[in-house]
Amino acid sequence: MTKELNFKSPSFFERIKSMLGVDFYRLFHTPLFYIFLVISAIIPAMVSCLTMMPDQSGNTMEPLYSNVWQIIAASEPLYVVRSIADYANMNMVFIFGGIMVSIFIGHDYKSGYVKQLFTTHAKKQDYMISKSLTCAFAMACMCLTYLIGGIAGGAFAGYAWDINVGSLIIAILGKIIMSLGWASLYTFLNIIFRRYFGVSVGASFFFGTGILIIGVAAIVESLSLPASFLNVFLYGSSVNACLTSNIGTLIVCIWVSFAWAFIYNVAGTYILNKSDVY
Repeated sequence: MTKELNFKSPSFFERIKSMLGVDFYRLFHTPLFYIFLVISAIIPAMVSCLTMMPDQSGNTMEPLYSNVWQIIAASEPLYVVRSIADYANMNMVFIFGGIMVSIFIGHDYKSGYVKQLFTTHAKKQDYMISKSLTCAFAMACMCLTYLIGGIAGGAFAGYAWDINVGSLIIAILGKIIMSLGWASLYTFLNIIFRRYFGVSVGASFFFGTGILIIGVAAIVESLSLPASFLNVFLYGSSVNACLTSNIGTLIVCIWVSFAWAFIYNVAGTYILNKSDVY
């Protein structure tokens, strides 16, 4: 008698779990992750300690911030930057976080890991989802070390501590949640420029700075359109998570982050399926 062997294909969740296991193992066993965690803590601490800066006349010196928490989020949702203090907050994580993602994914192609992966694992969508989730986790961790560094720097500088705790928590959660949208964007960009590492790093930096959205904001403002219009953009929702945030702000961040994650994962999967990924 011969036995008939039935091989059951792994389910979607089994495949994702397997790929996440590999990606998280690689993440935790590379110095890159820990280097960027340290960078995320050092930068806000350094910025917070720059307590004095010249005014327009160049004579009078005034504090860069008046409150510890302004290094974490802007006081209000400003889509057009008025000063460096408005710009220098946790959104900076989305700039150097993009560089980290580019290096992390770029190593897949340089090492030949992708060729080996897609030889044995044909589901391109699994690669996109796993990379987006892994990098989102890494950027969320960077947000937390940024928070620690910002608090330490603000305490050293002697800034005031008064804050609406509820708004602060929502602002921090909003920016952490936005990590998923940003990670998906950077994964998508690195799929497009997979053969050009320098270009992928440059593109990640460009989009991370929000220059594109700031330009759009200037146009929108000149047309007297409502500021909420910009919440359809990724960076707009990151800015919207500020020290006057409410539950509506958190809902917007969740909606935008997951919407962009879906869009970029679908688009990235399509590109991988239609082109030579090697």
